[in-house]
Amino acid sequence: MTISHLLCNFLLFCLLLSPLASQAEESRFATVEPDMRIYANAPTPLAAPTEISPGRVMIFALPNGNTLEQTLGCQLADGLDWHYDIQHVLAQTRLLRTLAPEEPLTLVCAEAKGLSWPSWRGSRADGNARIAALADEWRREFGGDDARVTLTGHSGGGSFIFGVIEGNDEIPAWIDRIAILDANYSFDAAKHGAKLIRWLQGDESRRLIVLAYDDRNIEFQGKKVVGPDGGTFRATQRMVEAFKPAFAIEERKTGPFTEHYGLDGRVRFYVHPNPENKILHTALVGDMNGLVHTQTLGTAAEETWGTFGGPRAYTKFVEAKPIVDESRMPKPTAADSNAKAAPLPVREITTIPPRPADALGGTAFMAKLADLPREKREAAILAELAAGNVPAFLRQFKQVPISAGEVQGTIEVAPDYLAVGSDDDFVRLPVTPQTAQAIADKFECVLPTRKMVDAIDAGGEVRLAPQPLTEDRESVAAFLLSNEKIEAQRKGQPLGPLTIGGKKDVVVSPKMYERPDRLVIYGWRQLNGQPIQPLTNVHVDWYVDYSHGVRLVRDEITIDGKQLKIAELLRDPERCAIVSDEGVVDPSRYPTKP
Repeated sequence: MTISHLLCNFLLFCLLLSPLASQAEESRFATVEPDMRIYANAPTPLAAPTEISPGRVMIFALPNGNTLEQTLGCQLADGLDWHYDIQHVLAQTRLLRTLAPEEPLTLVCAEAKGLSWPSWRGSRADGNARIAALADEWRREFGGDDARVTLTGHSGGGSFIFGVIEGNDEIPAWIDRIAILDANYSFDAAKHGAKLIRWLQGDESRRLIVLAYDDRNIEFQGKKVVGPDGGTFRATQRMVEAFKPAFAIEERKTGPFTEHYGLDGRVRFYVHPNPENKILHTALVGDMNGLVHTQTLGTAAEETWGTFGGPRAYTKFVEAKPIVDESRMPKPTAADSNAKAAPLPVREITTIPPRPADALGGTAFMAKLADLPREKREAAILAELAAGNVPAFLRQFKQVPISAGEVQGTIEVAPDYLAVGSDDDFVRLPVTPQTAQAIADKFECVLPTRKMVDAIDAGGEVRLAPQPLTEDRESVAAFLLSNEKIEAQRKGQPLGPLTIGGKKDVVVSPKMYERPDRLVIYGWRQLNGQPIQPLTNVHVDWYVDYSHGVRLVRDEITIDGKQLKIAELLRDPERCAIVSDEGVVDPSRYPTKP
């Protein structure tokens, strides 16, 4: 099926006459494959190739863990995830159009299922060939046979770029600019070096630009992020060494960057020395104007728009609110409305120990955690909850409908996220998945799947707007502040109704096993029905921040009056569909310490 056919059948059309744009835009979302999505935005109608002037198509492959909507960007506001304010690919594209109005520029952003191009590419034997074919189809669909193409991407999007290179015998002549934005992790001299050299030497209009930083010693929560052979600093050095036999490469200082310069400026690698040892990964793209910089090098607009390194030069083009793919918006039915009008049935859970008479309130218990290292903090939380210091309202589980085709079932879920304390003084507790699993085991519960979270959210009786924080996200102080914000928004509502929107859910998923030691999170549904957090395993399993929540689900589902164990269904390929939209989840739990 061609992209043109897909566009006719699956796209959302939106003509934008926004004051943010330098001229009218037309934009489209599309589902392709069906395991990827694209977003296209052009300054002129996206008509058939014969009806538009040849121009440039910029294919931007998304970074790991980011959606199309987040990559396009918007102003950060209450209820929005911080990912919306880091890349701003659409705003930077709008700025580029003002710098070269004579060359119509169409942006095509590509998102892989699972939000990971390395995983998508690695899961398909024909991954490289399919990526190469799609790039060509998008060129012809959105630019025409004579269109020039910029191939670019960030983070895991580099896998898409290398897929195009590996999927062709030679890099296509219609690509005249490749910009790798801190995304060259998988550069392999044997697979990519000679092809890139031949491509560069084949036409003097072709340019290769790489952005990277010294990531060898960056740390997150006291642990090194990059292994002894990984990271983009080392990958850039490999690229330099691969090209040196073919042409001279000079090294010079350009602002704060070390620049490797070759072929009269057609090859330019920028490496930030990172003296403060910060994580500059996405800052290179958004805060430092990396996309604009890489697209204007060698043009009349070079260095006329602002400074590579910051501050942001494109702020006036940033959308006020997220751009929404309306085809993915939930469509409520009359039945949904009627179901939500009546309170969900309640069942008291007796597997949680009684709360001790001398148990601490939530605020006092959190004060004890403030200065503890993570492992001791988790141990203290586990001991406190296992002893029964859980509010009374969290013991009144809600009965939520769930279905697969004609099979109807009911699951029983906690009305809110796991908390410590009493009804009068409780604090919701972000914990690691190991602690969450241990508590679930103790209380004869399971952790939800994505499908269960969707069912819970659909039945929500109190809907809250997410409230992101940006500072000290892993601290106990942030846990408390998040809880205070949730309670302020919940003010006037009784305890007990099924409450959603306060946290991202720690979930079980096959993605736990795609990479070792992974945490999988999902949800944090906005008031418009869209989850901020797509299903992702981007975090290691010891990571926990203020936004994570644990929703306990009783390990039983009722189907046709019979009680079945959810954990058993998740291991059964014939019956798992009612509780999982990802197929079998086996094991259906996170490992816990003995």
